[in-house]
Amino acid sequence: MAREDNCIFCKIIDKKLPASFVTEDDDMVVIRDINPQAPTHLLVMPRSHVRNLGECEDAELLGRLFQTAARVARDQKLSSFRTVVNTGPQSGQSVFHLHIHVLGGRSLRWPPG
Repeated sequence: MAREDNCIFCKIIDKKLPASFVTEDDDMVVIRDINPQAPTHLLVMPRSHVRNLGECEDAELLGRLFQTAARVARDQKLSSFRTVVNTGPQSGQSVFHLHIHVLGGRSLRWPPG
């Protein structure tokens, strides 16, 4: 799988940096966000390095990414949750490795930004 040498998430996936792993399989990794914005704040990411949603052309990968997000939300007993995919620096993306934020455990307001 493709890795980016300077990518924090690639280093976490390769267990070169510590993280609180929730689950992982051959394609996906789920960790707890180190700066949670809700009682439950998980990050779902593919093992393969894709910079962001705008650069992902693999529909199957995107489907698995969202299926994993839904599954971990169920596993965390979240009856209601929000998924967020930031794309690019103006949207708030700070780690340039495609990932979905799964937030829940409290009432979430709209608009988010």
